[in-house]
Amino acid sequence: MKASELRDKDSAALNKELSDLLKAQFGLRMQLATQQLSNTSQLQNVRRDIARVRTVLNEKANQK
Repeated sequence: MKASELRDKDSAALNKELSDLLKAQFGLRMQLATQQLSNTSQLQNVRRDIARVRTVLNEKANQK
């Protein structure tokens, strides 16, 4: 997911995306804890996506 794609979305869509990513992160953390996660780089990718969404949300909030 690219930041330019996120900037095209409105705040409601970004909040939904953030919620979905946080749920995905929780699921990946549970898989990691139970040693069912084979590709541990997924966790890092989700964390970065969460940071991108939060950054764009903050940019939109500061524009107003």
